[in-house]
Amino acid sequence: QLQKDLEEVKELLTKATRKRLRDVLMTEKHKLELEIKNQPPLKPKDAAEEEKLSLGGYTVKINNYGWDQSDKFIKIYISLNGVQKLPAENVQVNFTERSFDLLVKNLNGKNYTMTFNNLLKPISVEGSSRKIKTDMVLVMCRKKREEKWECLTQVEKESKEKEKAAYDTSDPSEGLMNLLKKMYAEGDDEMKRTINKAWVESREKQSKGDIPMDI
Repeated sequence: QLQKDLEEVKELLTKATRKRLRDVLMTEKHKLELEIKNQPPLKPKDAAEEEKLSLGGYTVKINNYGWDQSDKFIKIYISLNGVQKLPAENVQVNFTERSFDLLVKNLNGKNYTMTFNNLLKPISVEGSSRKIKTDMVLVMCRKKREEKWECLTQVEKESKEKEKAAYDTSDPSEGLMNLLKKMYAEGDDEMKRTINKAWVESREKQSKGDIPMDI
């Protein structure tokens, strides 16, 4: 903005003929040049913000995707209508050993982003790439080791392990209790009535000594 002001002042100086006006413009010119000189350099964060502003439109976070794997690659499929019509440089993917960021610029007036952090296992940055297909972006993450991945991220793995631990205990009655609680919490009114009835009946049988275990 300051640079534009300076250019305008210089333009006016070339046209000004009266000494008083030229003196005022010269003073303003020196003032602007000093301000520009003393401006702090653009920080990386500011540069990123500048780029974001220059993108135009608004940014949509991509949440829907499909994935598959081969011995050598993890493949993430992202559906985006018309993406094949964009210039190739508008579809950018940055890889690190355990993450990747996708940025699709100016697709139908919007920008699209997707970030995967904490990938389950390391990937090769040099061997990874992206392919643009009809209405789809395919992100190819090259595995560092040719082994099967059970899921995409470390977070997914931990979530699965916690869920498994909740319903896979050494005590069968505890596992059953957890299952009943889950069914009760997620069930409709009919399901809750059925579970309540079964619970009452099991308590009655236990009190009569018919079954020794409390489910």
